[in-house]
Amino acid sequence: MVKKTILMEDRPHSTSEWAKVEGSTVHGRGMFATQDIPEGQSIIQYLGERIDKEESDRRGNALFDESQKTGGAQVYLFTLDENWDLDGNFEWNTARLVNHSCNPNCEAQIDDDLNIWLVAVRDIENGEELSFNYGFGLDDYEDHPCRCGSKNCIGYIIADDYRPELRRILKKKKIKAEKKAAKERARLKKEQKKNS
Repeated sequence: MVKKTILMEDRPHSTSEWAKVEGSTVHGRGMFATQDIPEGQSIIQYLGERIDKEESDRRGNALFDESQKTGGAQVYLFTLDENWDLDGNFEWNTARLVNHSCNPNCEAQIDDDLNIWLVAVRDIENGEELSFNYGFGLDDYEDHPCRCGSKNCIGYIIADDYRPELRRILKKKKIKAEKKAAKERARLKKEQKKNS
């Protein structure tokens, strides 16, 4: 009997009885509930290749370099524990299409076997788009604008823990921009008086 090796790129697409892929106003495509989903329900497994931190850093840096050249690169790296990450950047990982929201209806949970599941954090209605908070850090927040449209959207994809600090940063930037604009208006007004 010949044993067939399945390459990472050739795996079958992940599926869920709870959700399907459709067009999304948030980011092109997303996953939507195919039926009412109760709070606590595991919806779909986030699949990918388990990689060590060194390889994760290499891939993450390569994606950053690509984004600097092209203006876009999706990151599907998940931290599993202190030794391992999961790279979900594969066509067959359907869960990678669940979009970010500042008011998510799902969260990523890691089980004892280091499998990632997207789990409903509240009841989700049939037809509703699934979402979770990607939880990015504060250092490069400007590289990750948010388009979720929720009432509490801060404008950037960041972890909840960083929201208060980002609010302070954005408030300082706004004050600085307003002061600069006021100085420019005053300069223009002075110039107009001088020329009249």
